[in-house]
Amino acid sequence: MQIGVFAKTFPGSEPAGVLAAVRDAGFAVTQFNLACAGLPSMPDAVPEDAIHAISAASNACGVALVALSGTYNMAHPDSAMRDDGLRRLGVVIKAAASLSVPLVTLCTGTRNADDQWAYHPDNADPGAWDDMAGEMEKALQLAERHGVDLGIEPEQANIVTSASDATRLIAEIGSKRLRIVLDPANLFEQASPAEPRDIVAAAVERTAGHIAMAHA
Repeated sequence: MQIGVFAKTFPGSEPAGVLAAVRDAGFAVTQFNLACAGLPSMPDAVPEDAIHAISAASNACGVALVALSGTYNMAHPDSAMRDDGLRRLGVVIKAAASLSVPLVTLCTGTRNADDQWAYHPDNADPGAWDDMAGEMEKALQLAERHGVDLGIEPEQANIVTSASDATRLIAEIGSKRLRIVLDPANLFEQASPAEPRDIVAAAVERTAGHIAMAHA
């Protein structure tokens, strides 16, 4: 196991400066965000000079890029918004492949049209699951084309809320490129002091073999 950090933890929009800060904090791996290269996190395009700058900074600092953030609302109630997000995800996936980043991280979205991190009661509607799963299948076609894996994170506010939801989605879609990013803090909202250990242990056991990365 390698211990890494979010590149976006550190301020800056120049990859050399951000990755130097990652290195100086004692980390050799990072989850990168295109905002650290002066671009939107989900851009319309990634210029070749940006790819070269990120790659050069990674090599110079000795910090490996192990994941790239590619989050959009995969269950947005407006299909046009989902289409735009998927288009931008394609840009991120292509950038990840150019940078030899093996994993692009996602969220499974919410019916909340204003905030992709906020719960909505319609998240439990079967149609929300169907929209998200259809979006995921399209995303995986892009990922397969570029040889990149996709990592989903179970979160209480999203469509996939639990380890069981995540493994259900993987089983339904049947792609080995769909992986899990496990963040124990997002597996529950309230728990007694004794409960979190059992919740997390059960999640790890259930998702064994599918976890690409864990957050802490």
